[in-house]
Amino acid sequence: MANRMLPEAAEDRLYSIEEVFPDFHPGDTLKGARLMHELTQAQLGAMIGVKPGHISEMEKGKRPIGKEMARRLAKALNTSYKVFL
Repeated sequence: MANRMLPEAAEDRLYSIEEVFPDFHPGDTLKGARLMHELTQAQLGAMIGVKPGHISEMEKGKRPIGKEMARRLAKALNTSYKVFL
């Protein structure tokens, strides 16, 4: 049985995050960062002045994360705001 090799171009191809994780959204990043800091939604909400329900909606992708909100989240979670956009 012959060894099937990918064409060289396919081996070197870079894939976008959307291709690899089609259901991934900024809320997933938010949840991961929040959990990494061992914060509840209520604790993070209190830190940035929003209701815990808003954090939940952002994490589920039901509420968009705008630039200003991304900046507030980034400051609280010690990261770049760009990860949430």
